[in-house]
Amino acid sequence: MAAYRTRLRELDEALECDEIDLKKLKQLCFNGIPDEQGRRALCWKLLLNYLPTTRKTWSETLARKRLLYKQFIDEMIITPGSCCQENDGSRVDVTFADHPLNLNPDSQWQTFFKDNEVLLQIDKDVRRLCPDISFFQQATDFPCHEVVQSSGIKRLHKRVQHTILKSANVERKGIGVTKIALSVKKAQEDYAPMPEGSEAHWEVVERILFLYAKLNPGQGYVQGMNEIIGPIYYTFARDPDLSWREHAEADCFFCFTNLMGEIRDFFIKSLDEAECGISGMMGKLGDTLRANDHQVWSRLQQQELRPQYYSFRWLTLLLSQEFHLPDVLRIWDSLFADEKRFGFLIHICCSMIILLRDQLLKGDFPANVKLLQFQVSSNWKLKGSPQPCMLKSGKVKNKEWITLSQF
Repeated sequence: MAAYRTRLRELDEALECDEIDLKKLKQLCFNGIPDEQGRRALCWKLLLNYLPTTRKTWSETLARKRLLYKQFIDEMIITPGSCCQENDGSRVDVTFADHPLNLNPDSQWQTFFKDNEVLLQIDKDVRRLCPDISFFQQATDFPCHEVVQSSGIKRLHKRVQHTILKSANVERKGIGVTKIALSVKKAQEDYAPMPEGSEAHWEVVERILFLYAKLNPGQGYVQGMNEIIGPIYYTFARDPDLSWREHAEADCFFCFTNLMGEIRDFFIKSLDEAECGISGMMGKLGDTLRANDHQVWSRLQQQELRPQYYSFRWLTLLLSQEFHLPDVLRIWDSLFADEKRFGFLIHICCSMIILLRDQLLKGDFPANVKLLQFQVSSNWKLKGSPQPCMLKSGKVKNKEWITLSQF
């Protein structure tokens, strides 16, 4: 416990410096960031290059970024047929000479329909975000003013609302009167939207992802990005400091954008076979496994069980689907703090395989595929008290590997 308090003091001292030593901060964060008093949220903003290392510039940086995000909402979430005000205060139809069947590429309606194709996938994904916890279904304390004050016009889920189906059952008995029973069935929703004036956390995440897709047309939205943004938003939106929590949406957008700048190659299909793409990462995982446990690597080679069969999700989603959320946050502390960020991810994935070595050496191909694809998280969990964990080195046949253990 004394060691824990010492680390807390060292971390606080590092964060309070006028000029933050990023290298030292990374060393401290690599061993786990305490969740108390918003330390994790603040450290992630620094580690993801959102906040500068000079503290006196934070106010200006945050004000500028948050204002920019509001402009994104105003300019990019547009409903065709809505009205705006001219400088003289008069209201005019912004879609004059425009209509839903207009094929002009500059038509707001064409943009609207195209955006809705992307939004439909985002909406489906965010409604299933972190189903093990109720957080994303709950209302945020700080709904977006630009959305709420527009009487809900800018609420994105309305653009892809689930269809209401009406059906009638006709029943005839003998020669008597035909009986018709009307029923209304609504498509099942994972997370229901909040009433007007409120927003659920998943609705906020939906807006962030939609804006990201609009601002990055070369990449757009790819399924799985919701699993990357989820832990970041969760961390920021639970900050005990209200002044930070109020702007969790804007801060999350820029941190997510910076992180995607580092891992976007994993989500671009044309780069799959490039060294920086996902195939290159899976190749590095295979090489690391061979160097650390040749027997397990040989067994998987004999069975032709390639990393492509089980590690694609591990690497692209930074293990966010393999562990419960508290463990994901702990792992990401180290990933974000590591100088060779995604090299360390390879070592974690390698350790996950090595910890299953006895079962893998005994199992046949179907058993091993199932074990690696579906049972990793149940075999390898972070256990113990809510105190942060640290990463320690271990030895497997004189080869170094990485495992997570209690701090």
